[in-house]
Amino acid sequence: MKFDERFLDEIKSRLRLSDVIGRTVNLRRQGREYVGLSPFNKEKSPSFFVNDDKGFFHDFSSGKHGDLITFLQETERLSFPEAVERLAAEAGVPMPAPDPRAAEQEKERASLGDWLEQAARWFEAQLRRPGAEAARAYLHKRGLPEDQWSRFRIGYAPGGRTALKDFLVSKGALPKELIETGVLIEPEAGGAPYDRFRERIIFPIADLRGRVVSFGGRALDPEARAKYLNGPETPVFHKGGMLYGMGEARRLLHLGGDDTALVVVEGYMDVIACQRADIPAVAPMGTALTEDQMAALWRLHTEPTLCFDADGAGQRAAARVIERALPLLKPGRSFNFAMITGGKDPDDVLREQGAGALKAQLAATEPFVDRLFKIELEAAQPLETPERRTALKVKLRKLAAAIADPDLSQAYREALLQRYEGLWPLERPAFTRADAARAMGRGRDGKRRQPLTGATPAARSAARRLTQGPHPLAAAVAQAVIADPSLLGDRIELIDSQGFCDPELDKLAHAIVGLFLQGGALDSGALESHLRSLGHGELLREITEAARKAHAPFLDAAAAQDTRAASWSEAYGQLVRIAALERALQAAKADLENRFDVSSFWQLKTERDALQRALKTGEGLGGETLLH
Repeated sequence: MKFDERFLDEIKSRLRLSDVIGRTVNLRRQGREYVGLSPFNKEKSPSFFVNDDKGFFHDFSSGKHGDLITFLQETERLSFPEAVERLAAEAGVPMPAPDPRAAEQEKERASLGDWLEQAARWFEAQLRRPGAEAARAYLHKRGLPEDQWSRFRIGYAPGGRTALKDFLVSKGALPKELIETGVLIEPEAGGAPYDRFRERIIFPIADLRGRVVSFGGRALDPEARAKYLNGPETPVFHKGGMLYGMGEARRLLHLGGDDTALVVVEGYMDVIACQRADIPAVAPMGTALTEDQMAALWRLHTEPTLCFDADGAGQRAAARVIERALPLLKPGRSFNFAMITGGKDPDDVLREQGAGALKAQLAATEPFVDRLFKIELEAAQPLETPERRTALKVKLRKLAAAIADPDLSQAYREALLQRYEGLWPLERPAFTRADAARAMGRGRDGKRRQPLTGATPAARSAARRLTQGPHPLAAAVAQAVIADPSLLGDRIELIDSQGFCDPELDKLAHAIVGLFLQGGALDSGALESHLRSLGHGELLREITEAARKAHAPFLDAAAAQDTRAASWSEAYGQLVRIAALERALQAAKADLENRFDVSSFWQLKTERDALQRALKTGEGLGGETLLH
């Protein structure tokens, strides 16, 4: 159901964000905001901020950001309509009446849902009656005890051609309605409709609210044309948008807490095995994961674990998921991979080794980037020649470029190429002890030179000084904020801790943050006047001078506001990343002195240099040249 923006605004106007969030997060006031420990990650220092005036929260530890509705979706794993309905009741705002056509459709769906529920109860009853001995024997053989049948609403469809149809029609159902639910098949050549499921173990498929929307059936006849049969697309069931076991998985996630994994397995019995072991698990229904199913998974968990069989079919399924998921990845939205060893599936492990062994195997995960690299490496074999190895390198770059998020795309490119270079270290220039000595500031004679200007005590320098005065890009970032203070947005705490990633601009950043926290007016003119009154006039002149060298696209007043804001955010993120790498590089230099850890130093230096090149060429920032 779609909601009018005015209706949503009315709910938000009646509820204070900090009051709602404060019921689950211990908040304390800090300036014009509230701060507390992240509800998404375990942490010791508060990084979760709530701003009632702007109506949003931001969690620096996880990167999650949103409004009142988003918070309920993230913390209680509610769908958007569920969150809206909960908040509307709390705010005393009546839910809007749907339009007549929508009301009629909802009534139709409710009617179909009633017949599906009655069908589910009938299937459950059939499992315990005479004639279902083979079905009961099958479930016992699979290690599913009778006391678990009701929990998962397992049922049985007997062999009669119209047994279910006759029952539901006797209760008042019309054959047309039953065809719409998918439980009956209408012959294409004409004739009376008949039961879709016959001589099968029945697994009801429910939505997040627990309402039955379709069925899956496992054949008992080994000669059956289809081992598993799922219901068709209907007004209440969209196969590509649903996953088996979602409702129970959400409940287990809520009980398990933030560290609990969400696992995606391949079949009904695997889902049941995991959930019996208190592992939140779901499964697609006979198809590869779709974009809609991925979105549904990410609403429940930031990094679901995909568990595929170790055979060729399982690995091909993993490759298909990776190809489809790659463009959709974002910070805080990815997948892990797990593999059950010994040719088993989760159902086998639970039955043969117990819940502890199943949990242990599913906890042994590898990140998305590692599985991606392994799949491409295997597909590229053999790699005896430089030409074939170069082709793999080009493919890795293309895969990283497929990620829509620019920061993550750059990170994947560097990570994939690091793994590639680790396989053929001789194909890059040798890194000798002389290189290490020069990197640490020693000459060929081994004597220490004067230390290079590196990070400040706070280690916030974006790069080594090329000239005196502020770094051009850092100056451009600062000047853009002075010209348009709205760029600060929800990054005020980040700027408070990181500044503008240049030691010469630390005092300026501190002054801007101080004015913001005092509730001062942050229009451009007032901000510049305030900074001059604090004695920063000469620094502002230096910033203007240095910023001209950057030719940064976000300083172009003719560009659209959204374009400038996005470009500024990208540049600032790169500066913060370089500052972090500089800190790590300083530590690695010390390590080089102590134990000559060339590998660690090389990796850090490669990543730092790549980011610096990206800033100079504008790569990932709209193709503009940022530094000359």
